[in-house]
Amino acid sequence: MSIDRKTFENASEDELEELSVPDQVLGFLAAHDDRAFKAREIASQIGLDEGAVSTALSRLKDRALVEHKATYWAVTDDRDRLEGYGGYERATALFNKQFGEENKRAWREHAPDEPHLSVEDEQ
Repeated sequence: MSIDRKTFENASEDELEELSVPDQVLGFLAAHDDRAFKAREIASQIGLDEGAVSTALSRLKDRALVEHKATYWAVTDDRDRLEGYGGYERATALFNKQFGEENKRAWREHAPDEPHLSVEDEQ
């Protein structure tokens, strides 16, 4: 997986070595938690071999950190389970350092006033 020059220059060797393939896969899926992907799409997006990504996905599924349906994979919606996984914490910290933390206030300022149709259907 490639990294940008700023991360290369500013991150310690420990920070760069700590992200295992499962950490990278889980970090990618968590960053795109509103979507499901095929293993080859994940591999392409994070610059890893599809076989390594498939193995990581199987291991993450065994830990109930990802969900699998047909050929698609998505991160679990169980936030407690995710937060209990140390790799997720390391990946989140690195991604926050690289891209900045999410600003919930900014998200709320741009959120629509009306709920999404899918939310209305559930009520």
